[in-house]
Amino acid sequence: MDEASTPSTRWAAGDTGLPDQRTVPDACAIPTRHSGPLRRWALQGADRAGSHQGPHGRAEQTHSWIRVMCLTGVDYFSTLGYQPAIAALAAGFVSPIATLVLIALTLFGALPVYRRVANESFKGEGSIAMLERLLPWWSGKLFVLALLGFAVTDFIITITLSAADAASHAVENPLMPSFLHGAQLPLTLLLVVLLGGVFLRGFREAIGIAVVLVAAYLALNVVVIVAAFVHVFEQPELFSDWGSALLRQNGGNPLLVVGVALLVFPKLALGLSGFETGVTVIPQITGSASDGDGKPEGRIRGAKRLLTTAAITMSVFLITSSLVTTLLIPQREFQPGGAANGRALAYLAHEYLGPVVGTAYDLSTIAILWFAGASAMAGLLNIVPRYLPRYGMAPTWARAVRPLVIVFTVIAIGITIAFDANVDAQGGAYATGVLVLITSASVAVTLSARRHRQPKRTVGFAAISLVFAYTTVTNVIERPDGLRIGALFILGILLVSFVSRLRRSFEVRATSVVFDETALGFLQEAEEFGEIHLVANEPGSGNEQEYRKKAKAERHDSHIPGRVSIIFLEVLGSDSSDFEEDLVVRGVVAHGFRILKVRSGNVPNTIATVLLQIRNITGIVPEIYFEWTEGNPISNMVRFLVAGEGEVAPVTREVLRETEPDVHRRPMVHVS
Repeated sequence: MDEASTPSTRWAAGDTGLPDQRTVPDACAIPTRHSGPLRRWALQGADRAGSHQGPHGRAEQTHSWIRVMCLTGVDYFSTLGYQPAIAALAAGFVSPIATLVLIALTLFGALPVYRRVANESFKGEGSIAMLERLLPWWSGKLFVLALLGFAVTDFIITITLSAADAASHAVENPLMPSFLHGAQLPLTLLLVVLLGGVFLRGFREAIGIAVVLVAAYLALNVVVIVAAFVHVFEQPELFSDWGSALLRQNGGNPLLVVGVALLVFPKLALGLSGFETGVTVIPQITGSASDGDGKPEGRIRGAKRLLTTAAITMSVFLITSSLVTTLLIPQREFQPGGAANGRALAYLAHEYLGPVVGTAYDLSTIAILWFAGASAMAGLLNIVPRYLPRYGMAPTWARAVRPLVIVFTVIAIGITIAFDANVDAQGGAYATGVLVLITSASVAVTLSARRHRQPKRTVGFAAISLVFAYTTVTNVIERPDGLRIGALFILGILLVSFVSRLRRSFEVRATSVVFDETALGFLQEAEEFGEIHLVANEPGSGNEQEYRKKAKAERHDSHIPGRVSIIFLEVLGSDSSDFEEDLVVRGVVAHGFRILKVRSGNVPNTIATVLLQIRNITGIVPEIYFEWTEGNPISNMVRFLVAGEGEVAPVTREVLRETEPDVHRRPMVHVS
């Protein structure tokens, strides 16, 4: 066959176009065929992990940016259910001033940062992926793992806090049966378990529900806030009373009021919760007709409109709700056990619009808070399979939805019990998760601006990073619960990652293997002789003497007959911290020798994968020849785990043994 006409051959999971259908097993496949019914049920739909229409989800169809804004809005806008009460409890009469500081940070800090994230991370991977690209090798992986710990904190506390506040709105409703009053903990646990049960059955459609919930919820908030302002304007003395109380609380010094606002605004950071979610839903936005396979400018424009509209909308609601709740609700009602604790706007709805509208507001709040928990669960089910299994740092079952749902539900139950379903107590932990992610996003865009040689933007983003760093540190010092929970998640992730990476050391890691035309030509020539002999060569100077000397030594030491043609196989180094890779095998002729070159961060696993694929393509079981690696076996094993090198020959043989149980079909390894 003419070399130019040789078709390129690709192996990938599930590919059935190979000469031999028994391809190299997918390193990510989850065996279920011979499992029990419970295991089959748990692992059903493992390929759908990462496809939920929540944060970080893959888009099955796209929507207008304003509809997608409602999806991120169930997380962002739902904080109105508890944010005004938490702000009043934390800042007292200073709450509206501190809220203005928060709004300034939102519009002139977080918004520019995430508009830049949307421009550079338009595949919905968020700021974490930006840092992953900017910080390669193990340092980047470890940093991503730490951020994942805080991301998990953010999502888990979103579930528990939203459920707790939804329960609070339910038990405080005057129309609820008396026996439910004081039953916030069991009702919160019921909502968390119900959420897990829904995802175990399958939860797919989100956009349509989100649009209805957000539209109804914001409309009711407008009604409540407008009604509250009517009462405020009917009693103009409320402004003067508030001003007097504000100055009296701060020694009559207006500058001290501003200073206090700057000090306490980190406690209000819950109002920043929607930005990371806003950039992870970008793939679900409909782009323009001119969007191609490259940078989708139309979709990016839609994402920026989404972020800007959401930020401005939320800013208006934050300041107006903070003002009316501070003016109309006695401070004692914000305290634990008070009627407005965790439900300030609901208090106003019942107080000024009656039990019918108040109950409608409670039901709307409960629905959107529960759906915010659903959005967070979808985020967890998409972000964990996106990173940990790809890093080789999670068991393969972590790609399945149901086991993850069970794990996250159990964790949420534990955190709910630990906090006694207290909304105020969870606020600090939630704010910590939110602030760490925003701070990391600010650092990412600062590094990006520096890399693109944009000095003014670098300075601006660096200043924003410092402000968010201050906000994060202040929040952690005053309310360390979030740091403790985040540290526990990080420790758990690192422990699972280490054990998983160790256990999966001898897996075939490639997600696909492609041989170019020249490489396939080499295999075709060798196939005519019925034998394929490869010599593993560590890339060196690449001169003729290197290959001639290597060929002579291997023929002598391994007793390769002179009539047998050999092909060199070289693995060119790359990021050894990567676990899953797409391999491209190139054929090169140098100094009269045929060489197969493949780039990978892991030498023995890659060699094993290439050998198995050569067998699949040609139907011939290949043989490969190695030299023993010098050095201490233990240090070589450490080199293998960290740098993907070390004891290449025995590890290659072990990967082949683990992957191919049939010794007659297993490529042969010779060591001399």
